[in-house]
Amino acid sequence: MTPPRSAPGAGIALLVLATGCFVVLDTATKHSGQFAPVMMLLWFRYAFQAVVTFALRLPVQGWGVWRTAHPRFQWLRGGLLLVTSTCSFVGLQHLPVGEFTAMVMLAPLAVTGLAAWALKEQVSARRWALLLGGFAGALLVIRPGGQVFGWALIFPLLLVLAYAGFQVLTSRMSANENPYTTHMYTGLVGTVAMLPVALWQWDSAALREHWPWYLLLGAAGTFGHWLLILAYRRAPAATLSPYLYGQIGFATLAGWLAFQHTPDAWAWVGIAVIAVCGVASGLLTAQEAAQARLRTALPAR
Repeated sequence: MTPPRSAPGAGIALLVLATGCFVVLDTATKHSGQFAPVMMLLWFRYAFQAVVTFALRLPVQGWGVWRTAHPRFQWLRGGLLLVTSTCSFVGLQHLPVGEFTAMVMLAPLAVTGLAAWALKEQVSARRWALLLGGFAGALLVIRPGGQVFGWALIFPLLLVLAYAGFQVLTSRMSANENPYTTHMYTGLVGTVAMLPVALWQWDSAALREHWPWYLLLGAAGTFGHWLLILAYRRAPAATLSPYLYGQIGFATLAGWLAFQHTPDAWAWVGIAVIAVCGVASGLLTAQEAAQARLRTALPAR
């Protein structure tokens, strides 16, 4: 039974825990990539999700855990998230965690533009202004002469595009797909697609010596997305979306604690602009949702 979306406090707490898991995933990815093959790490992240989700949901859903109304969309969605994860795992080997996360958090803003194009949704002038503001903040982070300017910027930029498509497709599928089945298929797609690459890079010595890091990556990715599902089942997206940007703060702190990296002054300004525009976009969504509910509640004249 789906819990009602009437527990915003619980939803916010779950979302904050999810963002913490994602920061642990990114930080562990950057660290473990120094001593283990990155594609092998990525395969373990998805294999862990597929196996654990199947094991936990089989007693609840039975073999219906495999049942999906849109198998092609499930594979496409899983492929988009795999592109996102690949860009993250590779990009984090070359970019600081805080700045990388700030640029990735452009994805919710990019969804605005993609939804306007792909779903023909009406987008207000204020929302377009916030989208442009977020990209202006990104330009401050990645400016020439800055700490992160270079060829590796292709990874967070490609990630934003892939993740925006992933979000739009998820929105289209959410009405008639079980979220846990979708979660399992996401792990399955990554596991199957990455297996040949993982076998090509396989390093048994690294696995024996550093296996706790492989498990940490799998657990952080799996339970982060699971907590995200639980959060959105307890509170609407309009309520939760401003809190997503707390991930930037967590990531910057993790980058300082784990790698002694601190963004420069202009990067701090850019990070702040991205966060402000993202939070403002979330608050605008909440306001629009409240107005829509009010119009629905008013009697017809």
